[in-house]
Amino acid sequence: MAQEDPAHSDAYVERFRRLAAQGADLAGEARLVDALLPRGARVLDAGCGPGRVGAVLFAAGHEVVGVDADPVLIAAAEADHPGPRWLVGDLAELDLPSLGIAERFDGIVCAGNVMAFLAPSTRGEVLRRLRTHLRPDGRAAIGFGAGRGYAFEEFLADADGAGLTPDVLLSTWDLRPWSPDADFLVAVLRPA
Repeated sequence: MAQEDPAHSDAYVERFRRLAAQGADLAGEARLVDALLPRGARVLDAGCGPGRVGAVLFAAGHEVVGVDADPVLIAAAEADHPGPRWLVGDLAELDLPSLGIAERFDGIVCAGNVMAFLAPSTRGEVLRRLRTHLRPDGRAAIGFGAGRGYAFEEFLADADGAGLTPDVLLSTWDLRPWSPDADFLVAVLRPA
């Protein structure tokens, strides 16, 4: 998106800054993830964007590492939300131990339709890499909308192939039950 529209990332950052200044509730994803985890958990914010989810989790007392491929979004996260560790990186090549982050995570959050923005050829690899960064008793919460080129059934098959199995499927970040005709999926997954 940033290659096609060089102003996209800056506009995205400003959109969320404006929404936050207006008092919009931007913490729904973080509330769900916080409820899944013990206090002081290690959380990977995969596709963290400008850091809004990871920042809330950090403020709740969690240790947060955020990764996003867009350096403009990471710069905004660093400027607006000091505390978590924000890294520029490709989720399809995610190898945090090579960066000195060897300990696995209690939780992973992948919000903001990140899975639907990935190149189709990398989706399974991203899920495999997320799985390798997750503790054996950890949970990953991944959410994205329908009609974005990644069918929910295909995602769930890719997750299974990556060694992740659903604990709970929801249609919103505020715990509404999922049904096959839902227009959004939040999958809470655990290592198989």
